[in-house]
Amino acid sequence: MIAQEKIGSLYGHDVYDCTGDKIGTIAAVWSDDRGDPAWAGVRTGWFGTGESLVPLRDADLQGERVVVPFEKAYVKNAPEVDAGSGEPLAGDEVARLHQYYAMRWDGSGRRRPGGPDDAMTRSEERLEVATESEEIGRARLRKHVVTETEHVTVPVSREQAWIEREPITDANRAKALDGPDITENEYELTLFAERPVVETEVVPVERVRLDTETVTEQRTVQAEVRKERIEAELPDQGRRTLD
Repeated sequence: MIAQEKIGSLYGHDVYDCTGDKIGTIAAVWSDDRGDPAWAGVRTGWFGTGESLVPLRDADLQGERVVVPFEKAYVKNAPEVDAGSGEPLAGDEVARLHQYYAMRWDGSGRRRPGGPDDAMTRSEERLEVATESEEIGRARLRKHVVTETEHVTVPVSREQAWIEREPITDANRAKALDGPDITENEYELTLFAERPVVETEVVPVERVRLDTETVTEQRTVQAEVRKERIEAELPDQGRRTLD
C-alpha cells in the first residue's frame, strides 16, 4: 500500500499492470476518509485522451513506477466517472468502481474487515519445463571398394589315356588281317581336359539408406524457485508458518 505522504509525488508517475505493461500516467489522485491514497486517474491512449480510474489500495510504488494488480485491458475497461482532479467522487461512482474491481465498500471509502479483499495472497514460482531441438551429431554413409580373395571349388574333368588289349577271336579276326602282314605304324590320340575360367560380373546385392527414429527417455532437471511463506500469529496459538 502507498503511504499518505507519497500522495503528492504520485502525479506524473507511470502506471504499470501486473504483467509489466504500461497502462498510462497518473493525472489525478483521490484519498479516502483517512487520507490514504484510494484512487488514481490514469491517462491512457496514444495522446493521453482517455482516463481510467484504478484503486491504489494494493498498488506498489517502485521508484518512479506505480504497479497495480490488474491487467491493462481490465483497467481501461473500468466504468467511466465524471470528476475533475479537484472534485470528490460521487457515491454511486465509487460504488460502481468497487463493484467492478470486486472491492468491499461500506459507503465511506473505508475498507471493511472480513471478506475476500482482506485476504493475503501467497504466491510461488512454478517450474515450466519445455524442450528444444539441438544437434547432437551426424550420421554418414560412405562407399569404398575393397578387394577380397574368394575360394571356390569347381569340378573339372580331363581325359586320361589307357591301353586296352583284346585277343584275336573269330569276331575280330577279319579286322586283324585287314592290311599288310608286317609294317610300321603310328596312332596318335588327342587328350582333352577342363580348366577353370574365372570371370567377374557386377550384381546388386542390397540397398542401404540412413533413417532416423525418435527415442523418448526421461531426464530430470532442477532449478531454484521462490515460494512465499505466510507466518500467522494468533492469540493463544502462538506463531506458525503456513505452507
